[in-house]
Amino acid sequence: MKKYNNYLLWALLLFLFGACSDSDDPILPDPDPDPETPIELKDGININPASPDADQPLTITFKAASTSGLYNYAGDVYLHTGVVDEGVWLYVPAEWDVNLAKCKMTKKENNVWSITMSPSVRAWFSSQDTPVQKLGVVIRSSDGTKKGLADDSFVTVTDTKYTAFTPAAIKEGTLPAGVQEGINVVDNSTVTLVLYDKDTAGNHKDFAHVVGDFNQWKLTNETNCQMWRDNSAGCWWITLTGLNATKEYAFQYYVGTKSGEKIRLGDAYAEKILDPDNDSYIPASTYTESKTYPESGRGIVSVFKIQKDTYAWKVADFKIKDAGKLVIYEMLFRDFTATGDINGAMAKLDYLKALGVNAIELMPVQEFDGNDSWGYNPCYYFAFDKAYGTRQMYKAFIDACHQKGMAVILDVVYNHATGNMPFAKLYWDSKNNQTTSNNPYFNVSAPHPYSVFHDFNHESPLVRKFVKRNLKFLLDEYKIDGFRFDLTKGFTQKNSTESTASNYDASRIAILKDYYGTVKAANPNACMILEHFCDSREENELAADGMYLWRNMSNAYAQSAMGWSNNSAFNGLYETTPSWIGYMESHDEERASYLQTTSKLINTSLPKRMSQLSANAAFFFTVPGPKMIWQFGEMGYDISIEENGRTGKKPLHWEYLDNANRKGLHDTYAKLMKLRTDHPALFETGASFSWKVTANDWTDGRFITSTTATENLVVVGNFTTTEQTYIVSFPVSGTWINYLSGQETTVSGTNQSVTVPAHTAFVFTTMQ
Repeated sequence: MKKYNNYLLWALLLFLFGACSDSDDPILPDPDPDPETPIELKDGININPASPDADQPLTITFKAASTSGLYNYAGDVYLHTGVVDEGVWLYVPAEWDVNLAKCKMTKKENNVWSITMSPSVRAWFSSQDTPVQKLGVVIRSSDGTKKGLADDSFVTVTDTKYTAFTPAAIKEGTLPAGVQEGINVVDNSTVTLVLYDKDTAGNHKDFAHVVGDFNQWKLTNETNCQMWRDNSAGCWWITLTGLNATKEYAFQYYVGTKSGEKIRLGDAYAEKILDPDNDSYIPASTYTESKTYPESGRGIVSVFKIQKDTYAWKVADFKIKDAGKLVIYEMLFRDFTATGDINGAMAKLDYLKALGVNAIELMPVQEFDGNDSWGYNPCYYFAFDKAYGTRQMYKAFIDACHQKGMAVILDVVYNHATGNMPFAKLYWDSKNNQTTSNNPYFNVSAPHPYSVFHDFNHESPLVRKFVKRNLKFLLDEYKIDGFRFDLTKGFTQKNSTESTASNYDASRIAILKDYYGTVKAANPNACMILEHFCDSREENELAADGMYLWRNMSNAYAQSAMGWSNNSAFNGLYETTPSWIGYMESHDEERASYLQTTSKLINTSLPKRMSQLSANAAFFFTVPGPKMIWQFGEMGYDISIEENGRTGKKPLHWEYLDNANRKGLHDTYAKLMKLRTDHPALFETGASFSWKVTANDWTDGRFITSTTATENLVVVGNFTTTEQTYIVSFPVSGTWINYLSGQETTVSGTNQSVTVPAHTAFVFTTMQ
């Protein structure tokens, strides 16, 4: 019956269509139409339409594969995206950890999320007149810890409204006389910018322009944007006129090739840069000047001002009197005070002066990547990092140190630079994330086994010129008193391994002597210290030329601090020529006081630990030659170097000085430094010096004797766990003073019995 009724229904429909149609042929509906075929989603990113247009909507759908970080994820999912131009993500709606409603994706089904950019892609980004030709896309979880795909994805977009800038043909012109690479102030309204660009094959980029505040950041082929090319000089250059002498101008170079390479560069010689990714996190109290980033910048931009701010030096002619008697305090601004900047360090200068050091060695402060670092990742060498303060504040700090009689030594990193360094960016292999083989400044791979980031080629005349210019600038502009060169073992083009890198290298010696000549020419009193650790013949040759070298004694003094006799010999600290700067700790070594906490012999007793460290100090500061201490070593700082990661920020413990045992260690340091200052003759080459400090001298006591015609010093050390009585040889009889306690002792003969408590050193002198 049901089938019969259906026939009647179809007959009725046929009659109605026939009656209402103008056509002789009736149109019949399909009695069983096929359902619409759904779009099949592939794993990963899906776009609709398949060929996006900047002025049309775009739907992005993500399907999580079983290997995806978002597979079976139940939380909210967000789109992190931007318009990619010149390799930079622009108009990104929100920071990675900000969950903006606009970027929230809609869950369509399990493991599938979608979002539509409407009314158009351009409108969604509010990208104005920037060509929208490529989108960067990341699908992430709400907390940012999971990503749909491990790598960034990119979507190609057609833009018929705005087209990318097309550089004009190269215009050739002779480089103006008297200018050099970088920023050249011609007069109160004129600046000439010069960019060197000539690779190892003699080739150069196909175009070079400059954009900045002076041309409203507009890329054009006008005279205030397109640079001239001087092939004989290997440079691009442009002269900008009509500038305001008191205004800061931010700018970038825009260079590239006809094949599509586009690069934005800062100026390697700029004294100030602006970083869009990091500057906003620097407190205004730390950096008191403007650090507003230009809206149209791409990555790091450079800044110049014709009339630079002047600084009135209170001490214009500070000199290191004798580098062989330096006692250096190695300081990391970040970890030295609560503010982690120059402001905090300035407030502690009286403390350092009272401690007795006569020099401060600043860990690297030239602009480095990010704000939180040891500083061994430099990118701009003529600019000081804003994370610690302004240029004026750096100068004020150095000036204040000089007023207190303390030299300032700057740790400089010329072995390598990061990829943000303009010379690296100019010739860059983005596929392999390294410098190219035709880069005239850098090696693709370091010839030695110690390098990080990108290795400078110090045989290159361009690198030599740059480093020497930078050294002279730092000495002249900031009145730096000397340098500690990081990783000078790497200043070579000779291939080496771990076992051969320290071998004698005449080419490395020649390079370092060249740099030293520049330092001495700029400031004859400046010192140059090398982190070298090479063949003794090589180190002796460098020392003979006037350079100083690090002498790492951390292992021996750490062994002693822990109460272990093996490998605890101190005799490597002393050289008859005072050209080696010895240290018990540095930024790069595990803290001796922390190691004590791991020792079964001494770990449970703070008084014993601090007393053992005092004994170490007595056998350190009383040895002739320059010395260095790492910040807070004088307090027995016992936080591991690995706390929060090796180079991570470490906790402050200024309250250590409220502890009598730690304060006792501090006072021992201060008294021993005062001994060096008040009685310098005992630490000069004219003094008679002898000591017994090998591992074999552990049980029978360790001794130092130093004498002049009028002064005498004897140090007796008991590093064992029990009280010991030693027969001590005194150079003269009479009244001797325990310098650390002030107690007098009568010596009736040259050999006298002295009882020394465990973990203790006595410092006897014949003078107050």
